[in-house]
Amino acid sequence: ITNLNNTVTNLSAARSRIEDADYAVEVSNMTRAQILQQAGTNVLARANQVPQGVLSLLQ
Repeated sequence: ITNLNNTVTNLSAARSRIEDADYAVEVSNMTRAQILQQAGTNVLARANQVPQGVLSLLQ
């Protein structure tokens, strides 16, 4: 019975470590996606400013 209890404890600890690792990976992926989205939005905003600047120079 002691051996069985040790096995259950070890399996539970291993599962916890796997779940924690998966959570860390997913948080990292989400953060990366948010940074890429913000960078893309900033690039588009900047690209939209360029024609307006050229237009104001032509007027």
